[in-house]
Amino acid sequence: MVREIVKDVFFLQQKSVKATKADIAVAQDLLDTLAAHREGCVGLAANMIGEAKCIIAVNLGDRDVALLNPEIVKHSAKSYKTTEGCLSLTGERETERFETIEVKYRDMNFAKQKAKFSGFTAQIIQHEIDHCQGILI
Repeated sequence: MVREIVKDVFFLQQKSVKATKADIAVAQDLLDTLAAHREGCVGLAANMIGEAKCIIAVNLGDRDVALLNPEIVKHSAKSYKTTEGCLSLTGERETERFETIEVKYRDMNFAKQKAKFSGFTAQIIQHEIDHCQGILI
């Protein structure tokens, strides 16, 4: 189900709680909402649709993927400054991101996964994980 995008900064600054198997429906709503905003959006966090759960959805180019309880376990030493926008906020802001990250997470079957990401995909994931921590750019 496609959900409304939350713009309440106070809500978005609250740290999300870990997702459970019962939150798979929230992850699906997140994927549906990401697909509905394809024109101007490459990633979403669950708090952006009103759910304070550690779930993100990311466009990987050819498909959208949900990551439940994503956690960066390694990152490159090299980082870079960039400018990002957000559906929940107006305008763009400067931030710093790592070039490469390794993330452990649960998939839509709640199975444990670990994957490496680089470039723009790594940037998107870092932005959305920040949302889970209540960090806004």
